[in-house]
Amino acid sequence: MADSVLVPLDGSEQSWNALDHAVAEFEDAEICVINVIDPIEAGYSSEATAVGYAEEWFEKAKESAQGLFDDAEERTGRELTTAVEVGRPARTIVDYAEDEGYDQIVMGSHGRSGVSRILLGSVAETVVRRSPVPVTVIR
Repeated sequence: MADSVLVPLDGSEQSWNALDHAVAEFEDAEICVINVIDPIEAGYSSEATAVGYAEEWFEKAKESAQGLFDDAEERTGRELTTAVEVGRPARTIVDYAEDEGYDQIVMGSHGRSGVSRILLGSVAETVVRRSPVPVTVIR
């Protein structure tokens, strides 16, 4: 049984389902909820060229992560370890799990299939392929 579980949380239904599963399946484990801020997302806005936009965007992203963490603790009724990291989501999740010594990753899948999965890629698929620890993917 895992002593420590990492659960990436992005606010999607699948990530909430993963958190629910982790709490139910690993009752005695330390559960860390991680939110990865992807700086690439800041560049997709028409406001991205405005002076100070990057800092404002980053602060809003950190506030959003804290809101997710607060909701996660309320939803689970237990204290959770939390982490906000910056980077490409799949790589950051795998690196964090390895660096911090987590025994298990439980994460949501967006359920893409066919051409959209091939074109868009899949964070969950990449984590499964690269993770040094077991990964459970929840739909």
